[in-house]
Amino acid sequence: MKAPSRSSSIPKKRFRNSGTREKLPPWTKTAVLRELKTLADPKVRAKLAYFGVHVPKAYGISAPVLHQFAKHIGKDHRLARQLWTTGIHEARILATLIGESEKVTSAEMDRWVRDFDAWDLVDAACCYLYAQAKPAWSKAAAWSRRREEFVKRASFSLIAYLSYKDETAPDARFVRYLRVIEREAHDERNFVRKASTGPCETSGKEINGSTGKRSAPRRESVCRVPAPPAGLPRTRFAN
Repeated sequence: MKAPSRSSSIPKKRFRNSGTREKLPPWTKTAVLRELKTLADPKVRAKLAYFGVHVPKAYGISAPVLHQFAKHIGKDHRLARQLWTTGIHEARILATLIGESEKVTSAEMDRWVRDFDAWDLVDAACCYLYAQAKPAWSKAAAWSRRREEFVKRASFSLIAYLSYKDETAPDARFVRYLRVIEREAHDERNFVRKASTGPCETSGKEINGSTGKRSAPRRESVCRVPAPPAGLPRTRFAN
């Protein structure tokens, strides 16, 4: 019996229809790129600039579709590395979704961060891949002193995600990073400034007196972020 092809509909289960539930071969870079092309939506591509995403190579695929595709691929760090080298925006976001945090190295983080060119790529990498990686805390500190806009955004974004994903870190560590945020919060670039408020909103933790553990984050700022400079243009996108 001929095996079904991987169509743009992304079937719910990647099994043959023979009733044996035999798994299809692992996804390859070529197969993934072919699938991404079929998922491309010109309407989504046209709206990227509206949301502040200006990248040279993009298909135009919504986040929910990419997340669904990532679930069907499964975790595969080798494939993630291959997809990253394509330079295609959605392929790189997909790489952050299927990458394996335990296999992320410090050197790899430094290589990938040099390629950051959009806020959604930065935030996807920090949320789904880097926040659980061993070098996360050291990179958050190192990147905060870098001048590149999206590298510095990655520092703030990573701190924000660590503030609620790393439940074992002592509160003193978060307080230390609030000082970093105060030091860098005068950066008037839009994507840096907006990211710098994230850790302030998520890092305010209340300590349970009986357990010594942090409760859910309070939705209030716990660091002093200066007011934006006069004349700074406002943008219409959320991030």
